[in-house]
Formats: sequence, C-alpha cells, structure tokens
Amino acid sequence: MVSARLNVTGAYLSHAHTMPANTMLTYTITDLAREFDITPRAIRFYEDQGLLTPAREGPGGRHRVYTGQDRTRLKLTLRGKRLGLTLSEIKTILDLYESPKDTVPQLKVFLETLSQHRQVLEQQLEDLHATLDEVSQHEAQCLALLEAAGESAPPALSRRAKVPAPSH
Repeated sequence: MVSARLNVTGAYLSHAHTMPANTMLTYTITDLAREFDITPRAIRFYEDQGLLTPAREGPGGRHRVYTGQDRTRLKLTLRGKRLGLTLSEIKTILDLYESPKDTVPQLKVFLETLSQHRQVLEQQLEDLHATLDEVSQHEAQCLALLEAAGESAPPALSRRAKVPAPSH
C-alpha cells in the first residue's frame, strides 16, 4: 500500500479520496520502492541516469519527492528493462513522450527501437537453439558410450533423453 501525501500541506493521507481537487499526489522513495519491489538504491540509480527527476525538500534538499509523472516514468523504465531495452533507449523513448510534439514521430522511434531489439532477441533465440542442439548431441553420445560400457545413465538424464527435443 502506498502512503501518499499532499504536496501542498505535507500531511499524510490514508485515503486518496479525501484530497482537495487542487492538490497533487506525491510519493517518497520508500513508497515507490515498495510498490515496484525494487530498492531505493535502484531508484536513485535511475535518477542518476536522468530517468527520474524528483523534487527535493527539507534541509539541503535531502528528501526526494516523486510526482505521479515520476511514478509513471519509473513504471515505464521497469517495463522497458523487462523488454531488454537499454537505459539509454528507455530514456530516449521517455523523453520523446514528454515533448509537446506530435506523437507520430515518437511512435516511429519507439517502433524502430522495438524492431532492432526484436532482431537481437531473434538472433539470441537462434543461438540458443543451436547450443541446445549441440548439448543434445553430446548427451546422446555420452548415453551411447555408457550403454556400450554396460552402464546406465543417471535417472534424471535418462528420463530427459526419452523426451524428444523441441523443434524450432
């Protein structure tokens, strides 16, 4: 559960529906870390990389205050990481969406980034299939040698050897 607070008064709220209409929901680094199951250190790292820009409050600006926009940027950053995008690619995409320009160029950049990433993933998948085929060949050779020596394969391996390799 996120403990949101009003940025106008600084008072903590237990129910968002009690907020006046002219206030903005804000979050602490702890709130976001809990919500997204990441460490505060990871959030600070994303800030260092320019992906997040929280306001600073308190003596010397020691306390970070995150807005709904920061929360959305963090959510999209984590989604981009799950897709395998680099932080640089994520930042480019996030920055495009914050510009006041037409969305068509933004969508084209995003599609190009995804297309390039898809090509990398497809090559990695092809490489993995080739490696798995090679492992299967070595397993089959070892099993044949064990059988020729009158030995049986370890139970886990012999069960797996009976299952046909996936086709690709």
